[in-house]
Amino acid sequence: MSKKIVGICGSIRKESINKALLLQAEQFLPDDSKLVLADISGLPLYNSDLESNMPVSVYKLAELVANADAVLISCPEYNSSVTGVLKNALDWLSRPAVNTPLVNKPVAIMGATPGVLATIRAQMHLREILFALNMDLVRRPELLIGQANGKFNEIGKLTDERALSIMNELIANLLEKVEEKRLREVMVFS
Repeated sequence: MSKKIVGICGSIRKESINKALLLQAEQFLPDDSKLVLADISGLPLYNSDLESNMPVSVYKLAELVANADAVLISCPEYNSSVTGVLKNALDWLSRPAVNTPLVNKPVAIMGATPGVLATIRAQMHLREILFALNMDLVRRPELLIGQANGKFNEIGKLTDERALSIMNELIANLLEKVEEKRLREVMVFS
């Protein structure tokens, strides 16, 4: 059965290495599955006053996530944490006004950065946020790519064989969570 994975990039830079990382992940999906990148660049800053007249960009993102089987997040590390644009998107998606589409949704995370420590601190913070949102997190393996500038070629393809192997396992584990969720839902309705 086909699967739809929504990719959320924690960077809105046009040439983001984390966007390239998401696009690279698509090669590990089965032929009947697809990765759709979410655009979080047009989301306004979260403000509960806007919930009574929800911005269209928020509804579109919520609908995309609600109709997906899983979420794959790729995020750099800014000042030892997640990026503001990613946190903002997650805050919007957590609201009852958009039916909280993240609840129980399978999710995997990864990240790349030019820094030596990779994205370990950002991913620790992101794990806490995803736990608070009651998402079904793939715990292992952890894909943390440090000194990323030397691990992508001139056309944005990840060339680090170890990182590619970890990515393959991460995507396989995410797809396994999707199947487990489908089985639980079938059992509930049987």
